[in-house]
Amino acid sequence: MSQNTDEAKEKEEECAEQSSAFETGSITVEKSGHFIHCLTIIGQIEGHYILPSQNKTTKYEHVIPQLVAIEESREIEGLLIILNTVGGDVEAGLAIAELLSTMQTPTASLVLGGGHSIGVPLAVSCQKSFIVPSATMTVHPVRMNGTVLGVPQTLSYFEKMQDRIVNFVENNSRISAEAFRGLMMKTGELIMDVGTVLDGESAVSCGLIDELGGLSDALGFLENVIEVRENAAHGS
Repeated sequence: MSQNTDEAKEKEEECAEQSSAFETGSITVEKSGHFIHCLTIIGQIEGHYILPSQNKTTKYEHVIPQLVAIEESREIEGLLIILNTVGGDVEAGLAIAELLSTMQTPTASLVLGGGHSIGVPLAVSCQKSFIVPSATMTVHPVRMNGTVLGVPQTLSYFEKMQDRIVNFVENNSRISAEAFRGLMMKTGELIMDVGTVLDGESAVSCGLIDELGGLSDALGFLENVIEVRENAAHGS
């Protein structure tokens, strides 16, 4: 009877975990005895305004509490962020990136498909960033999404927001602010716009992303960092 109860409990926990992965895009996995949490940032990052229901979105008010819980968890030892995003709300994306960059939990990011616009700061916010060769990243200035700038204070705000993004990327990657601004303001590559599209190899060669790699590389990095921390804690 006890065995049946245990099996039922395990099945219930497994179903709850699968449900959580489906609803929140996150799951905790065990690798070599270490618990690593995987969090996906996909589609469009939703911030202060609710996007149409047909849009695939990542809501920042869902992500931020998860990051706090992961940082305070006694069980989770590493965090993997998987990115496939077109960008979205600049303030919301930068808020998530700032939070990730201040975590003590070992973190790694992996860009699959795309890490465009505000996805760029998110990709570089972790301790180490990876990108698959087929992925692309679009670097461009902060936009107003077609809304007319009506007052000087609004223009000043967007200039300051752009400076925040440039400084954040410079502080969390190997690319200089000057080189990053050059990518943002490049002409002749995007139709009717300024900016640059980088593939995986180009993103690494310019210093924006740390390394070409996939899932096993990102998980392997986290496992190594966790083991180094464990050895240091035990004095070996």
